[in-house]
Amino acid sequence: MVKRKVEPVLAEILEAIEGIETHTAGKSLAEFEHDWLLRHGTQRALEIISEASRHIPDELLNLAPDIPWKKIRGIGNILRHEYHKIADDVIWVVVSENISPLKAAVKAIQKSIGDKKQP
Repeated sequence: MVKRKVEPVLAEILEAIEGIETHTAGKSLAEFEHDWLLRHGTQRALEIISEASRHIPDELLNLAPDIPWKKIRGIGNILRHEYHKIADDVIWVVVSENISPLKAAVKAIQKSIGDKKQP
């Protein structure tokens, strides 16, 4: 795996999270299920989050031990290779219950990096 700078990786994750939040806000599971573009856009954003999370060093992931990083890293493979098995309700649970804590964790990691850079 090519080592990448962490700050842009965290920014990519936050951009994907904010895209999900923006486009799913006020939506129901039924609306999500019936909106092909919303479903696929959300799945793509989750793929980006998954792939980007693979480039965050473990010592930074350990700052947010409550986040299931292994599952986040693994969901991308499911979305890419087993897309025919994806249940909309499972994705909806990820979006409605897990995105907010992930966003908070990524922001905390960003802050810890920023704190270390200050003299």
